[in-house]
Amino acid sequence: NDNDPKAAREAIITWIKSMPTGVEGRRQMPHFDLTDQQLNDLVDFFEWTSKIKTQNWPPNLAG
Repeated sequence: NDNDPKAAREAIITWIKSMPTGVEGRRQMPHFDLTDQQLNDLVDFFEWTSKIKTQNWPPNLAG
């Protein structure tokens, strides 16, 4: 969330750590047992990729 980046970071880290389970028919992501540093690095990567100028790629369904 742009209004509270710290809360957004913590929410992503908490979600990755807990990996919600028990939803029938849903595939489960493997548990990687990441360190706090690795989790922070991963969130930094997500933030970096979210700012890449993609020039509207991929195109919409209409082409």
